[in-house]
Amino acid sequence: MVIAVAVTKKMFEKLASNILELKARRADVLVLTWENNEKIKSYCKSVIYVPQTSDLFTPTLTIIPLQLFAYYVASLKGLDIDKPRNLAKSVTVE
Repeated sequence: MVIAVAVTKKMFEKLASNILELKARRADVLVLTWENNEKIKSYCKSVIYVPQTSDLFTPTLTIIPLQLFAYYVASLKGLDIDKPRNLAKSVTVE
Protein backbone atom coordinates (compact mmCIF):
# COMPACT_ATOMS: atom_id res chain seq x y z
CA MET A 1 0.00 0.00 0.00
CA VAL A 2 1.16 3.50 -0.87
CA ILE A 3 0.06 6.50 1.16
CA ALA A 4 -0.05 9.78 -0.76
CA VAL A 5 -0.43 13.11 1.01
CA ALA A 6 -2.14 15.54 -1.36
CA VAL A 7 -3.07 18.55 0.73
CA THR A 8 -1.76 21.49 -1.31
CA LYS A 9 -3.56 22.60 -4.44
CA LYS A 10 -0.42 23.81 -6.21
CA MET A 11 1.15 20.32 -6.10
CA PHE A 12 -2.05 18.34 -6.65
CA GLU A 13 -1.77 17.87 -10.42
CA LYS A 14 1.79 16.56 -10.18
CA LEU A 15 0.87 14.19 -7.37
CA ALA A 16 -2.24 13.05 -9.24
CA SER A 17 -0.10 11.96 -12.17
CA ASN A 18 2.14 10.02 -9.77
CA ILE A 19 -0.93 8.34 -8.26
CA LEU A 20 -2.13 7.36 -11.73
CA GLU A 21 1.26 5.80 -12.45
CA LEU A 22 1.07 3.82 -9.22
CA LYS A 23 -2.44 2.72 -10.11
CA ALA A 24 -1.19 1.56 -13.52
CA ARG A 25 1.34 -0.62 -11.68
CA ARG A 26 -1.51 -2.12 -9.62
CA ALA A 27 -0.58 -0.48 -6.33
CA ASP A 28 -3.17 0.12 -3.64
CA VAL A 29 -3.15 3.86 -2.98
CA LEU A 30 -4.52 5.60 0.10
CA VAL A 31 -4.72 9.37 -0.34
CA LEU A 32 -4.87 11.97 2.40
CA THR A 33 -6.41 15.16 1.01
CA TRP A 34 -8.59 18.15 1.86
CA GLU A 35 -12.33 17.77 2.28
CA ASN A 36 -14.56 18.36 -0.74
CA ASN A 37 -11.78 17.28 -3.12
CA GLU A 38 -13.98 15.45 -5.60
CA LYS A 39 -11.20 14.94 -8.18
CA ILE A 40 -9.35 12.45 -6.02
CA LYS A 41 -12.16 9.88 -6.06
CA SER A 42 -11.37 9.06 -9.68
CA TYR A 43 -7.71 8.37 -8.83
CA CYS A 44 -7.99 5.93 -5.91
CA LYS A 45 -10.30 3.81 -3.79
CA SER A 46 -9.31 4.89 -0.28
CA VAL A 47 -9.37 8.51 0.85
CA ILE A 48 -8.88 10.21 4.20
CA TYR A 49 -10.15 13.79 4.33
CA VAL A 50 -8.82 16.61 6.51
CA PRO A 51 -10.32 20.10 6.80
CA GLN A 52 -9.03 22.61 4.30
CA THR A 53 -6.99 25.34 5.96
CA SER A 54 -4.03 27.58 5.29
CA ASP A 55 -0.73 25.99 4.31
CA LEU A 56 0.67 27.02 7.69
CA PHE A 57 -1.64 24.66 9.61
CA THR A 58 -1.80 21.84 7.08
CA PRO A 59 1.09 19.79 8.56
CA THR A 60 -0.59 19.75 11.97
CA LEU A 61 -3.86 18.53 10.49
CA THR A 62 -2.28 15.85 8.33
CA ILE A 63 -0.09 14.30 11.01
CA ILE A 64 -3.04 13.36 13.21
CA PRO A 65 -4.71 10.86 10.83
CA LEU A 66 -1.31 9.52 9.75
CA GLN A 67 -0.33 8.82 13.37
CA LEU A 68 -3.67 7.13 14.02
CA PHE A 69 -3.25 5.05 10.87
CA ALA A 70 0.21 3.94 12.02
CA TYR A 71 -1.14 3.15 15.49
CA TYR A 72 -3.97 0.95 14.23
CA VAL A 73 -1.81 -0.85 11.67
CA ALA A 74 0.75 -1.64 14.37
CA SER A 75 -2.05 -2.79 16.67
CA LEU A 76 -3.54 -5.06 13.99
CA LYS A 77 -0.10 -6.55 13.35
CA GLY A 78 0.23 -7.36 17.05
CA LEU A 79 3.21 -5.08 17.62
CA ASP A 80 3.94 -3.50 20.99
CA ILE A 81 2.98 0.11 20.38
CA ASP A 82 4.49 1.46 23.60
CA LYS A 83 7.90 -0.12 23.02
CA PRO A 84 8.96 0.29 19.39
CA ARG A 85 12.03 -1.65 18.30
CA ASN A 86 15.33 0.07 17.57
CA LEU A 87 14.29 3.37 19.10
CA ALA A 88 17.26 5.19 20.62
CA LYS A 89 16.34 7.10 23.73
CA SER A 90 18.55 9.56 25.53
CA VAL A 91 18.15 11.67 28.64
CA THR A 92 20.39 14.61 29.38
CA VAL A 93 20.85 15.53 33.03
CA GLU A 94 22.83 18.55 34.14
